[in-house]
Amino acid sequence: MKQQLKRIGLVTCLSAINMLLVACGPQKIPTGLVYCSEGNPESFNPQTVTSGTTIDATSQQLYDTLVDYDPATSSIIPALATSWYSSDDGLSYRFKLRNGVQFHQTDYFTPTRHFNADDVLFSFNRIIDSENPYHEVAANGYPFFQSIGLSQTISYIEKVADNEVIFHLRHSDASFLSNLATGFSIILSKEYADNLLADDKAEDLDRHPIGTGPFKLTKYVKNEYIRYHRNEQFWRKLPQFEHLVFDITPRSTARLTKLITGDCNVSALPKAGELPVIKQHPHLELDTKLGYNVAFWAFNTQKEPFNDVRVRQALAYAVDTQNILRAVYQETAIEATGMLPPQSWAYSYNKSRYDYNPQKAKALLKQAGIDKLSIDVWAMPVARIYNPNALKTAELIQADLANIGVTVNIVTYDWSVFNQKLSRRDYDSVLIGWNADNSDPDNFFSPMLSCDAQRSSSNRAQWCNAKMDDILAKAKATTVTSERKALYQQAEKLFREQLPMLPFAHATQLTIKQRNIKQTQLTPFGGISFENTMKIVPKDKH
Repeated sequence: MKQQLKRIGLVTCLSAINMLLVACGPQKIPTGLVYCSEGNPESFNPQTVTSGTTIDATSQQLYDTLVDYDPATSSIIPALATSWYSSDDGLSYRFKLRNGVQFHQTDYFTPTRHFNADDVLFSFNRIIDSENPYHEVAANGYPFFQSIGLSQTISYIEKVADNEVIFHLRHSDASFLSNLATGFSIILSKEYADNLLADDKAEDLDRHPIGTGPFKLTKYVKNEYIRYHRNEQFWRKLPQFEHLVFDITPRSTARLTKLITGDCNVSALPKAGELPVIKQHPHLELDTKLGYNVAFWAFNTQKEPFNDVRVRQALAYAVDTQNILRAVYQETAIEATGMLPPQSWAYSYNKSRYDYNPQKAKALLKQAGIDKLSIDVWAMPVARIYNPNALKTAELIQADLANIGVTVNIVTYDWSVFNQKLSRRDYDSVLIGWNADNSDPDNFFSPMLSCDAQRSSSNRAQWCNAKMDDILAKAKATTVTSERKALYQQAEKLFREQLPMLPFAHATQLTIKQRNIKQTQLTPFGGISFENTMKIVPKDKH
């Protein structure tokens, strides 16, 4: 009875939302869009997390960055900065800022000025300056920026004028502009931050967001929905949709059902096994995009026996990755033989792969003095672009390792609890992955495999190697593409030898939508934008 009432309540709620979002009259374009998302955001400030669920709900909906990445041309393009240039020695970057950009006006903040240089300085000084009053407000720090060593890269930021700033670097960094184009490098309002600080409400900066993006937050109910309203002062072309709703629906089958029945217009992360169902519904279509991502099984190298490279290699030889590709991805991914996907300009095919070889796995365990081994494998409870079903992947690994006498205990939690516990680093191994934030190959290494990343929460293997850090530093210090490519291939070779984690797939991004929804933008780096999304309404035949 309770389940029936709950279902009736859900349908009633969704119907009410649809009635709210649809304008009356056959010729009018509906004013709202409903997106079936897979989980709750951890924060409304992407600076403080690395979760793709949070990035989807925040970066491209609420905020802007100084520069953007154009996937069509693989180039950096203007955003809140209209132009920029770097010094000959690569140690300074001067940005001209866009005039007349308005921050969100909400029931909790009314801006009195436009975006300017003070907002740029605040947004980055919060991250790099430990004396900044907002630096410690983020409980989990700034994992992406810590992993790439931003505070060691930027010496200071200079305000030249209200519409001009200079970033002064301690050393040249070929990935610097690309990192400014990521969804983490959003611009916050210093005026809003100052008001909150005066009211002793600094934590609200990350809970009740103020940005310059196409939508502004109006309401969030955990496990139910996020509601946005169009930013009528948006500096680019206004979105067609007045309202945007993220309908939080963790189960993939439930998302698909809502899409079929029209309760959602767009749905996230379908499982590969659900794709044939789409063909049965002509009003639905699948959007795909080759993704800059990698799925991997990370070993906690700070714990025994995973601190022994022979054990890590043995576990890799014991896993039939081809079976994972067949059973979990079903032709929606390609095998990963290293960290970089084939579309990266620094990619090279790795011949020294860890092909399925149980006998070699047993021999390596014997060399390491391991007789009986029992390990935990943590598996994400939600689908991600790089892995649509981590629990299924864990079950396949569990069966493979049983063949070499290793017992696997699968561990999972609610997504928010999973992330909290993961940040404590008390796990044996974890099935997770990475969506690149830009096309620079460094993004597949520094955020996950550097010693700086070990001190943040993004290095899931807890692996710190001085030789790897040296290679990555040299690769960022030069702008010569051929030299950088050779260095990243050295990084791949060292990674394969030491194997802090086993990469097994580069997945295609998948999104299902109603056929009349156009220009929903998937980027190669994960994230989704509804800024330019349109709904095509048939003309009234009468």
